[in-house]
Amino acid sequence: MSQSARIVITGAGVLVPGADTPAALATGPAPDAEPVAPEQTVGKKGLRYKDRATQLAYAIAAKTLRDTGLFDEDGLTVPAESVGVVASSNLGNLDTVTRALDTIRAETVSGTSPMDLPNASSNVVASSIAIRFGLRGPNLMVCNGATSGLDALHWAATMITAGRVDRVLVIGVEPDNDTVRRLLGEGRSVVDGGAAVVLERAAAARERSARVRAVYRGYRGADDVRSCIERLRALDPGTESARWHVPQTESGVLPDDLLPGVPRDAFGPARASGALGVLQAAAATAWFDGGGKGPVYAVAGADVAEPAAGVALLAPLGA
Repeated sequence: MSQSARIVITGAGVLVPGADTPAALATGPAPDAEPVAPEQTVGKKGLRYKDRATQLAYAIAAKTLRDTGLFDEDGLTVPAESVGVVASSNLGNLDTVTRALDTIRAETVSGTSPMDLPNASSNVVASSIAIRFGLRGPNLMVCNGATSGLDALHWAATMITAGRVDRVLVIGVEPDNDTVRRLLGEGRSVVDGGAAVVLERAAAARERSARVRAVYRGYRGADDVRSCIERLRALDPGTESARWHVPQTESGVLPDDLLPGVPRDAFGPARASGALGVLQAAAATAWFDGGGKGPVYAVAGADVAEPAAGVALLAPLGA
């Protein structure tokens, strides 16, 4: 990748039970932690009529925009049109949609709340973040199954490469509530939180003297996890991965001959779903902050033989 096309990560934020920083996520969330309280980060104003996913996303976005210096007590520190949003969530406003449908079935549309229906939009998380923080670049919602979080990083990089924006807030978030648990089945839950990173054109980051946390090397999709890893390795032939952020497969099994000898990182027993890829990227920034130098491969897919997506991240040296 040429210097002019290089994309870097300049900010990261995490908010999951037991971990509220990338470093805490990288070392493993504390067990039996209390649920996340978004109002402790952003206050109660504006949360009342929002679904759980959007409330969580507000808090995660605030932490991340401040971490990278894009937002302070006076608001945005860069032109509003230079910042886009890509959000990933497979289960985000499922509770709102289900409630609206139940009401329509029982009472017809006249029984629905005017506060609920706007929140039934599939783009509600991305658009709500854009409105709250005044981000006027493109905003996009990705709901793409197991690979959704890494797909969100890819589309953010595509927006930057195409010249649409200089930087994109990428957020992955999933709520844990009764509606989600009924869908997933007994004994299964999701993370009830998420993470965000800021992808930025390297030249734009230098202009504002932003700290570079990682280099976005590239995205690859494949028909299975093994092929995905091979395509990531082909980005820099002869360079061995230093860490592998593994997919949360349905079977829970990953063959030993996939990147043998490379440390494997996961993020607790709860399903991360659409938040996984962004959690992986945020955790990688913490590892690089601590002196990690080799590539990190983040891979997501429903199972070993199912379609997979991967992102390679490099240490910021020379960015």
